[in-house]
Amino acid sequence: MDDDKPITEQAMETITTAVEATKDAAVTAVKKVRKAAKKVAKKVAPKKASKKKAKKASKKSSKKAAKKSSKKAAKKTAKKAAKKTAKTTAKKATKSKKKARKAKR
Repeated sequence: MDDDKPITEQAMETITTAVEATKDAAVTAVKKVRKAAKKVAKKVAPKKASKKKAKKASKKSSKKAAKKSSKKAAKKTAKKAAKKTAKTTAKKATKSKKKARKAKR
């Protein structure tokens, strides 16, 4: 400190420099906190959205699976029915042929 200046002036200078330093520190701290908050928000927000998307996707996939299984079941029953009808018609045809042979005798 200078001996030329009065003590009050020296004290005021030190106080003002201290205030400026703390102000600068506070500003930088706020900036850092904001930056960190933005980073956190970026990391958290997509997760919420992805959770929603995942829920929707799971609903969609379950719907698709249900649709697929019902289609498969319908196909199977149709195939079985077709096979049954084919068998019964074949049996009927052989029976009618046998009857015709018997009638010829």
